[in-house]
Amino acid sequence: MRQSISDFLDRPSTRNTIMGVILFNAVLLGLETSGRVMETAGTLVTALDTACLAFFVAEILAKLYARGLRFFRNAWNVFDLLVVGIAVVPAAGALSVLRALRILRLLRVISVAPTLRRVVEGFISALPGMASVFLLMGVIFYIAAVISTKLFAATFPDWFGSLGASLYTLFQVMTLESWSMGIVRPVMEVHPGAWLFFVPFILITTFAVVNLVVGLIVNSMQDAHAEESNAATDTYRDEVIRRLAAIEERLKERG
Repeated sequence: MRQSISDFLDRPSTRNTIMGVILFNAVLLGLETSGRVMETAGTLVTALDTACLAFFVAEILAKLYARGLRFFRNAWNVFDLLVVGIAVVPAAGALSVLRALRILRLLRVISVAPTLRRVVEGFISALPGMASVFLLMGVIFYIAAVISTKLFAATFPDWFGSLGASLYTLFQVMTLESWSMGIVRPVMEVHPGAWLFFVPFILITTFAVVNLVVGLIVNSMQDAHAEESNAATDTYRDEVIRRLAAIEERLKERG
């Protein structure tokens, strides 16, 4: 019985149905933000949202029954349990903030769609390498903030009057958000040689360090895809060996 339920949950059609319900529920949660929609069809929207939640709870219970303790060995199953658990907790009083967190159900699309899982797993596996890159960026930012504070604090105190203000301003420059007309050119009107500071800073942070982060994520995604492909190949090979062994056993019984 448990194996039958587990096989049913693993069917592509079942996964597609779950994904469809997740997306439909996301649309319902978006409609709940519209006052006009809730005035005209609020009861229907709430009823459909409750039905979707009941569907998710039934799915989680079915997985728990079919897989037992093996359910908790899969991090994605635990993630689904937490997301659905947040939605089940009564959102009243001090827990009213949980009503806003119901949209987290949409994140279950990640656990259902293999391609999205691969992206997230690649990102997570890249975190150790990214920590080194972020540390390097932090050092660069700190050095640049100290330099810019000493150079421009007297003339532009709003942007570079303190170390914290300089860090925030340099972060804006790194994102290229109004960095030229909004910050650099006004500074250059007073300090014509300021470009000697800002141009290298942008080249190092925006085009070098950020690309390192992107490269780490891409490499991790490729590694995760390779591991998944190898795992699928091993599973297929084991299944073929098992079937061949069963066929051989039957031939022996007939012989």
